[in-house]
Amino acid sequence: MKGLIQKLKESIIQQKIIRHLEKNGWYVIKLIQTNKNGIADLCALKNGKVVFMEVKRANLQPTLLQAFRAKELAQKGFITLIVHDIKDIEHLC
Repeated sequence: MKGLIQKLKESIIQQKIIRHLEKNGWYVIKLIQTNKNGIADLCALKNGKVVFMEVKRANLQPTLLQAFRAKELAQKGFITLIVHDIKDIEHLC
């Protein structure tokens, strides 16, 4: 099973995360093309809370630009997460 999780496409992981969050009352936006290269994949909103999520396959880390954007958002007071699996967002639900 662990090998299967590592092989899942990032898009499949994103779909699972979106479904899970929306089932738990979050409004989720997939950020495809923005004026900021390296911005997070997903933006989730609920009860005035905004969470930006960079979705990565197992054992992969964000690029330097993605890490820079995450730090930039965090410095502005937003929650930023690197998400590999639903377990990484359980604390939000």
